[in-house]
Amino acid sequence: MKFGKEFSSQMVPEWEKAYVHYDYLKTLLKDIQRFKQRTRPPASPGGLKRNLTLYRAFSGLTQWQRHNPVSPSSASDIESQTILVNSVSKNGGHSYETTFRMSADEGGEYELVYFRRLDDEFNKVDKFYKSKVQELLKEAATLNTQMDALIAFRIKVENPPASFFDRTVEMTRLASDIAASTAELSISTPAGARASMKAPGTRPAPLEILEKVKINNTKETPRSTIKTVLGVPHQTEIKFNRENLRKVEDQLKQAFVEFYLKLRLLKSYCFLNTLAFSKIMKKYDKITLRNASNSYMKMVDNSYLGSSEEVFKLMERVEATFIKHFSNSNRSKGMNILRPKAKRERHRTTFSTGFFAGCTAALIIALIFIIRTHDILHKQGQKQYMDNMFPLYSLFAYIVLHMLMYAANIYYWRRFRVNYSFIFGFKQGTELGYRQVLLVGFGISVLALLTVIGNLDMEIDPLSKDYDGLTEYLPLILVLLVALLFPFNIFYRSSRFFFLVCLFHCIAAPLYKVTLPDFFLADQFTSQVQALRNLEFYICYYGWGDVRHRTNYCSKSTVFNTFDFIVAVIPYMSRFLQCLRRLFVEKDPMHGYNGIKYFLTIVAVCMRTALNLDGGKGWEVLALTFSVLAAIFCTYWDLVLDWGLLNRHSKNRWLRDKLLVSKKSVYFIAMLLNVLLRFAWIQTVVKFDFDFMHRNTLIAIVACLEIIRRGIWNFFRLENEHLNNVGKYRAFKSVPLPFNHDEDEDKDL
Repeated sequence: MKFGKEFSSQMVPEWEKAYVHYDYLKTLLKDIQRFKQRTRPPASPGGLKRNLTLYRAFSGLTQWQRHNPVSPSSASDIESQTILVNSVSKNGGHSYETTFRMSADEGGEYELVYFRRLDDEFNKVDKFYKSKVQELLKEAATLNTQMDALIAFRIKVENPPASFFDRTVEMTRLASDIAASTAELSISTPAGARASMKAPGTRPAPLEILEKVKINNTKETPRSTIKTVLGVPHQTEIKFNRENLRKVEDQLKQAFVEFYLKLRLLKSYCFLNTLAFSKIMKKYDKITLRNASNSYMKMVDNSYLGSSEEVFKLMERVEATFIKHFSNSNRSKGMNILRPKAKRERHRTTFSTGFFAGCTAALIIALIFIIRTHDILHKQGQKQYMDNMFPLYSLFAYIVLHMLMYAANIYYWRRFRVNYSFIFGFKQGTELGYRQVLLVGFGISVLALLTVIGNLDMEIDPLSKDYDGLTEYLPLILVLLVALLFPFNIFYRSSRFFFLVCLFHCIAAPLYKVTLPDFFLADQFTSQVQALRNLEFYICYYGWGDVRHRTNYCSKSTVFNTFDFIVAVIPYMSRFLQCLRRLFVEKDPMHGYNGIKYFLTIVAVCMRTALNLDGGKGWEVLALTFSVLAAIFCTYWDLVLDWGLLNRHSKNRWLRDKLLVSKKSVYFIAMLLNVLLRFAWIQTVVKFDFDFMHRNTLIAIVACLEIIRRGIWNFFRLENEHLNNVGKYRAFKSVPLPFNHDEDEDKDL
């Protein structure tokens, strides 16, 4: 792999703009190369050219014997004739400028432009690296205080004898090695970090710090939210018990893991950029036949980017602290937590995915042949089957289609370097790839198709017709089988647990702080209203229907019709409450407008449901009016706010300034599809009649179109979120700390 591709593949996606623009510098070198090729004298005849080539290739082996070695001082003089790099002060900071001393040469203006852009890139990288190191030093100072409080908390809980006390009180000072080994820092160290950089021999009083700290109530619960709304004061007194100690250790452990990840990424940033400058300068020397790389790389090595050791020292101290205090001095265990191994793509996953995909295709073909061979579509029981069994089986079609769309999203997110794992907040190493999602999706489809074919085959075969009562329970058995897999530690249990936590947050929407995974999942359920109605039908059919004779009385039940309203409204109500919670917490009026959007959708869904149940011209007018208003509002919100498009002042007219997909037509096609699929509900109001199609089939098609629309929406929604993170250089999660230090609060005031 060429260095340029490897360089881009190893970037932190959110810091992409802060890396050296390697490809741009290569284009400048290509301009220099093209100019030299145009001005190079014509080559000698073929025979002479061949002899010269052979002679030059051989003479290089003995070149060191024919020339006297050059002293360092003379080498420096020779190099200084090409470039001279100086450190200058600008706007209170340091930057580097390269003086190109051969600008009078033919084509020298091209090289002069190259060095100006090279300096701009280096100063950008060096400044960004300094700022990030400064942030980490501040965080290291905070973690120092947190560790002091943790050890004091442990002592208070354990209440050891005095002899044990003397051995245990070893306060970990993360930044002390930096202070001892670095005489002068090239940046102004924050006051909090300087205060924590004490001599290694000093020890603060171990228990006095507990008088200045309070335990943060970081875990939000419905009870704590209600207390906050009612103004009930939270308990601030620290309870020294083992349960609180365990919670504090878990929080601080996670904080250290996240902090170490930041150090690793910053170390990689430093290494990659230094290597990029080395590579580009070697290319320059090769093209221009000069020897400028040594001088420039000497400046890079002496700069803050190349000479600072804060990150490396901090990594060593974090490793030592974590191993000692969080892994019981077990280095192997501690490093496995700090540096989780990258999840390897297993061949069996790829094989299993392909196997189940092939089985799905084969079963679909077999189902088509069974239907056509036995002419099931024209048999007497066809309408009865579509009224009772089709809604039961179509539930699995909606789930599988949504998983296929999600797998496609993951594939394209990875292809266009959208950091979906960070955006969703997945634990490092637990996020599913598109192969794993496809494996689960095709596995469910195989089970569902087997039950469908088994049901039809047992009805058709006279020998098994007596078991028709059992065949009716096959869909219920399949639902229970899938549901029972959730608690067991098989098939990506961590992902299922993450899903259940987000689902619970959606159900208890206003009582939890709304995060992106929560409202993203709630948005997915707004496209699965028909699947929720099918679950409602499961309860009605198997609870009160005549299963043996394949009949149900759901449509005649007042309770069922009432719940038809409730089930359809639940996803939109969840999003509406989430918007109100965000409006209350963040005070951003845009969340209020978003809530109005979902309120209009709730009214439109209720009107359409009433129209389907009761009919009448009045319901039809109301349903059409509110549905049009909701569809227009939602379409505008999708395109402008969720996708960030329709910007006429953008350099990409009607799109964004920054696009991940190079083909602009993709965005316009997506916008058109979003508009068309948004209005697929028209069939429920206008009631198109298709004699060849059962009503439940039409409902299923419209539901599938909405799932496809949601899948398209997912990609562009997360693309826009990723670009917002890139614009703000947000690449890390914000981990809540267990203690709140009073001195830190005073400094902020």
